Amino acid sequence: MTDTPQATPSDAAPDPIVAPTGTPAPAAKKPKKEEDWKDTFSFIIKLVVVVVIFRSFLFSPFSIPSQSMLPRLYVGDYLFISKWNYGFSKHSLPFSVPLIPGRIFGRNPTPGDVVVFKAPPGNDQDYIKRVIGLPGDTIQMRHGQLILNGVAVPKVRVADFTIPLTPNYPAGKECPAEFQATDSAGKPICRYMQFKETLPNGVSYTVLDRGEFPDRDDTDVYTVPAGHVFMMGDNRDDSGDSRFPAQENGAIGMVPLENLEGKAVVTFWSTDGNAQWLLPWTWFTAARWSRLGQGF
Repeated sequence: MTDTPQATPSDAAPDPIVAPTGTPAPAAKKPKKEEDWKDTFSFIIKLVVVVVIFRSFLFSPFSIPSQSMLPRLYVGDYLFISKWNYGFSKHSLPFSVPLIPGRIFGRNPTPGDVVVFKAPPGNDQDYIKRVIGLPGDTIQMRHGQLILNGVAVPKVRVADFTIPLTPNYPAGKECPAEFQATDSAGKPICRYMQFKETLPNGVSYTVLDRGEFPDRDDTDVYTVPAGHVFMMGDNRDDSGDSRFPAQENGAIGMVPLENLEGKAVVTFWSTDGNAQWLLPWTWFTAARWSRLGQGF
């Protein structure tokens, strides 16, 4: 009689692994590529939200495309504005998304403030001007003299303003022939008469005068309506501002307070237009270094 062979431990089939009672089986890991994609997408969304909040309610950058605010602002200047000074409206948000009704936490600007706003009548372009009149004020120009509430704003002649002729400020349209000159080094410049104005609240600034222009230097008396402000450019003879009726891509008339986006704070970059994208060293040679950090 033959004995039935017994299985040795090495020949025995392994026992199945059974998870302890009540313990869930481990979940299968997601593919690494899928996790990376979701993490990246989540980071981008969070970054966009942070940027939108920062630009809408704290600070926002703007560039200067025109000479209407010479001598304070040059074409090619880049500046930050603070967004909370005058309250918030839909124009505080990117693309003026209508999420804020009217104006909340609203405050009037101070005469003399340099302000970025959505320009009437389209309310879709950013302009920058100086606040001259508040609701109820009367404004008039007489022979180039600013009259505020019936009183002439002190205006004192100071040294002429000069600016080098560059791609951002060329001869011709920007600097007509009668204002072209050369500096002590023989380089071409533009030269204008310059005056210092001082508002009743003590705010002083300089303005330019190109000569006699009846439609700009002699006006009717304007009364600023409720909920609006009167804006003017410091380059008085080359600024489409509240002296003229609002028209698209032109003058602005009276500006509603809810159109105000923020107050100019500091210039953080400035270029004369000589830089070329494919020549990185020109980014530095074209910079107007002395203008960086100038406050308002």
